[in-house]
Amino acid sequence: METESEPYVRLSTLRQLHQVVADLNTARSLADTLQTVADGVVAGLNYELACVNLVRPDGDLVVAAFAGSTAAEALITGRVGSRASWDRRLSMGSTWGDLRFIPHTEGWVLMDDDVPQWHTDGPAPRFEDEWHPHDRLYAPMYASGSGRELLGVISVDRPRNGRHPGPWGQEALQMYASQSAIAISNARLRSNMQRALVRLEREQQALRASEESFRQAFEYAPSGMAIAEMGGDQHGRLLRTNDALCRLLGRPASVMRRYSFADLVHPEDIGTLLRTSAEGGRAELRLGRRDGTYVWVSLRNSVVADTADGPRFLLTHVEDIEERKRHELQLAHRASHDALTGLPNSAELRSRLSARLCERPAQVGTATATVYAGYESGGHDGGYDSARDGGYGPGAGYESGYEPGHGPGHDSGHDSGHDSGYESPYEHEHGFGFEPANGAGPYDHHVHIVAPSSGEVDDGTKGLAVLFCDLDGFKSINDRFGHHTGDAVLIEVARRLTTGVRDGDTVARLGGDEFVVLADGLGAADAADLAVRLRNAIIPPIRVDGRAVRVGASFGIGWAECGMTVEEVLNSADQRMYIEKRSRAKVHRRAG
Repeated sequence: METESEPYVRLSTLRQLHQVVADLNTARSLADTLQTVADGVVAGLNYELACVNLVRPDGDLVVAAFAGSTAAEALITGRVGSRASWDRRLSMGSTWGDLRFIPHTEGWVLMDDDVPQWHTDGPAPRFEDEWHPHDRLYAPMYASGSGRELLGVISVDRPRNGRHPGPWGQEALQMYASQSAIAISNARLRSNMQRALVRLEREQQALRASEESFRQAFEYAPSGMAIAEMGGDQHGRLLRTNDALCRLLGRPASVMRRYSFADLVHPEDIGTLLRTSAEGGRAELRLGRRDGTYVWVSLRNSVVADTADGPRFLLTHVEDIEERKRHELQLAHRASHDALTGLPNSAELRSRLSARLCERPAQVGTATATVYAGYESGGHDGGYDSARDGGYGPGAGYESGYEPGHGPGHDSGHDSGHDSGYESPYEHEHGFGFEPANGAGPYDHHVHIVAPSSGEVDDGTKGLAVLFCDLDGFKSINDRFGHHTGDAVLIEVARRLTTGVRDGDTVARLGGDEFVVLADGLGAADAADLAVRLRNAIIPPIRVDGRAVRVGASFGIGWAECGMTVEEVLNSADQRMYIEKRSRAKVHRRAG
């Protein structure tokens, strides 16, 4: 059964899905593309068997590729099922988006139709969502456009976890089928164009017929196509664009002839474009629309050769991948953020904190863990001396210079522009990443972080404060009023914490009623002041379904330093918070 809250499983699935989708575009022929589609289901989507049924010109479907079993591949590859039988299957069972699931309790009527099939006998399911050998799951592949022409059907069997796919698995299979349909359409298009180009190279007499064939393939291609000049003063200038590319960019063909792709590409992607080779070059980048917005596209280049003068024209295939990028961003965000509050989750918090730390301490002899202070909700009487511990008790002032909402790149659960969850594969492939010169070590350009002094005197040092927050009284609200009220309280606390920090700070939810705030560039007094502000923001009543409930908050303040691990940083703040919580409880018992 899928664990929807487990970010590591989702990130792993996302990486596998991204890889197999990328592999779809590496196949050079239609046959290779079909086999790559089948292999991708087994390699990236965790099914043991996969079959690709391709629609033939006469409408029937032929088994064009199989993966997972050589015996089954030898038995059914090349066999044909009638379109009527397939239409019947695609109208039965349950609909999961574009997917069609036929349980074994209904599929027995299909045992004797003419669709090639392979299965083994097995025991009856022991629980509701267990996979049965006679269960059937189909992912139809439709051509892009409003007509939804059926290109083929991917059939899968034997999930490796032995269970029906949940929403996460269904979405991944549906997305993969959509990308497979695009890859098959593009493979057919490339095959047609390659045949046209071969005819162009043979003789002058066949050139006119080939030109017409090429023109139709170019003009009526479902995705964008462009021909650009090669060499000379006008190198790269667009000579011809098809209607699909003009619609994509919102520019008429007459205007497109004034530009080259270098004029249209996003400034941040110009390096990617320049590194894309003419013959066989591929790139994913953003092109500008007429309205000033940008669209993600995939470019694939090939050279149109002239028999007399050699290579003269650059043929570029432009595919709209905006939807795919949007899905990738959504999947990445779900994997790194808490589903209830929308804040970064534990894995994302550790990733951000780890990015700021290095193994080498900033100064020799620096303590491995510096814990400054803790803040406990509730009354201010008892054995806690706020002046001794940074002055963030009842008399703490707000003159430390910390103001929420001021600073660069506020990030407390909403991705900023430079951290969108998408990393261009060309950044590493083509050397975007920084490489130290002359064999310099990995920390030579690292900005080390240090912690303020733990003494009574503020030494003015600014550091990365880690505020560990635990809600007081939350369990009683959950037990008394139910999880619905508890969830509403957590959402409101997350909102109040987010509102109370600066741009650039991180508010994350570890789980349960525990939150962590990362605030850089703070001194000891700044962090103490921040704890007071956040605690005061949390304690006002929260109204849920007409009922006012109240929670408190205990804060422990730790400091991140180079030389510490992520767990040491979090544990230091956590321990300080619990020390203060226990100390406060003892004071209340003595007072009673």
